[in-house]
Amino acid sequence: MKYPQLWTVVSLLALTLLLVKLRGDTDRVPPSRPLAELPTQLNQWTSRDISIPQETLDILGKGVFLNRMYQGGQADVGLFIGYFPTQRSGQSIHSPQNCLPGAGWNFDKAGTTELHDVGGTDRVGEYLISNGAVRQEVLYWYRSHGSNIANDYSAKFHMLKDSIVYGRTDAALIRVITPVVPGESVAAAHDRAVRFTEQLLPLLPAYIPN
Repeated sequence: MKYPQLWTVVSLLALTLLLVKLRGDTDRVPPSRPLAELPTQLNQWTSRDISIPQETLDILGKGVFLNRMYQGGQADVGLFIGYFPTQRSGQSIHSPQNCLPGAGWNFDKAGTTELHDVGGTDRVGEYLISNGAVRQEVLYWYRSHGSNIANDYSAKFHMLKDSIVYGRTDAALIRVITPVVPGESVAAAHDRAVRFTEQLLPLLPAYIPN
């Protein structure tokens, strides 16, 4: 990361923590259904829960997490949701840009892609990552008070604004990941991730409060 970008991030985080602290010590968190109740079947995909190691939970912090593998079609689709009821006292969401390289993955491509559902069009983050000969297509975004946000910086600004206006800092990180199987094009893996995610989007407001 270049130094100007680093100082931008540091300054933004410092300002966020200061203003959130001045706003008060208690967040307003609307009720929602537990993440564990998210349907285990989405059309042709059926799922199984995958446990998260305690050392990983310690790094993620004080949140509620869902980690599942949905099976169906040519390849599986992994779903991770981390919902944080508050981001006060230094608690913040870990960006995939920081977590994935630490697990040995390289970013071969980074950008955004559009998703469509009954609520309209959303733009989310997209990665193509690799670890040796293994490649994976990744879609990720932040969900905050009904908004789907592709950019890390935009998510921070959104949280800062809503902490002042609504007294809320809750937000979630959502990641959808699927392999590029041997003999398959990256475009085919991308389409599979998009199809799955577009079925997921309408369900989210019940589990991640708007």
